[in-house]
Amino acid sequence: MSGAEKPTTATATTSTTATTSTTAPTTIRARFESKFPRGLIIRLIAYLFVGHLFAFFVYLLFVLGGQNQ
Repeated sequence: MSGAEKPTTATATTSTTATTSTTAPTTIRARFESKFPRGLIIRLIAYLFVGHLFAFFVYLLFVLGGQNQ
């Protein structure tokens, strides 16, 4: 190999390392966000909130309906 090829290989290794560090996040939050799309997380939280709100409403109907008997 000539001297001109060695820096190119080192540059390719450096760019591969930079790409690897970009695609493999180190923090837990970054790893979690890279696995799930942001929209999915927002919908999941919204559905959980609305589902619990609906369950509370139905529970309230049963409690109030039971008091009238």
